Amino acid sequence: MFKGILIEKDEAGYRASVQGIDDARLPEGDVTVRVDYSSLNYKDGLAITGKGPVVRKFPMVPGIDIAGTVEASANPDYKAGDRVVLNGWGVGETHWGGLAQKARLRGEWLVPLPAAFSARQAVAIGTAGYTAMLCVMALERHGVKPGDGEIVVTGAAGGVGSVAIAVLAKLGYTVVAVSGRPEEGDYLKQLGAAEIIDRSAFSAPGKPLGKERWAGAVDVVGSHTLANICATTRYRGVVTACGLAGGMDFPSSVAPFILRGVTLIGVDSVMCPRPERLVAWERLGRDLDVAKLDVITREVALAEAIPTAAQLMDGKVRGRVVVDVNR
Repeated sequence: MFKGILIEKDEAGYRASVQGIDDARLPEGDVTVRVDYSSLNYKDGLAITGKGPVVRKFPMVPGIDIAGTVEASANPDYKAGDRVVLNGWGVGETHWGGLAQKARLRGEWLVPLPAAFSARQAVAIGTAGYTAMLCVMALERHGVKPGDGEIVVTGAAGGVGSVAIAVLAKLGYTVVAVSGRPEEGDYLKQLGAAEIIDRSAFSAPGKPLGKERWAGAVDVVGSHTLANICATTRYRGVVTACGLAGGMDFPSSVAPFILRGVTLIGVDSVMCPRPERLVAWERLGRDLDVAKLDVITREVALAEAIPTAAQLMDGKVRGRVVVDVNR
């Protein structure tokens, strides 16, 4: 038996609770992992609260991030005792995830835990931080350099935004943070933001083109915010889009793309090929100041993850939430 959060949906309704789970109920997979830490991402919040159709099979253990130690393996790439990390691959949606003391997974989903990080630090980075790194890599790949101008980061006080600011600032970029939480100003500046703008400046319908400002962007919001970011991006600037906190719609026009040559890049972390994941984690080990993780992160016990998920959906959680599944 092991403890875990189980999401159930039946005639009694939709609910999430901490339960004792028999090992025999673990799903199919060729690697069994003893989980040390998981985390709470926006997607986990949707799953636990039921506020979004994230869970595709019931019952489900949520948790799209896992850091732990291999307990048993039928996969030649892993052996008992190996330290591993997992992000995405539908875990917590269609396959039992990390908000439990044990997980059974497919070996091709795993990444060796980078030597630069402890298990707790790796989960503090988690899918949010790894996604932020994919966005930074996309900006670099399309030629955006630190001296080119300001980089705007939306949803700045959230997990992706926090890590993106920390990484971009360390690399020498000038970062402008967009947030709806003015009380987090000192926090965002501590991470490296040079300026903070209230999200209201971007959240209403805007013009097809605005005054050019941004050399690049990391957007987690979507909807009008993404449209307004594109409309104010400089000639041949680059916008990375990786979230939908403000909505799935994109009420924009082709103007930024055909008149200013703006590039809009979609960044997907869930099914991202393994070679790119390995590069992203290697870059995080080099380009993220580990000391900043203490500023970004708070830790909760397994049972606390359920009420914390509700706070996350209400916009009351900043940075990253690490879940110690063993307490």
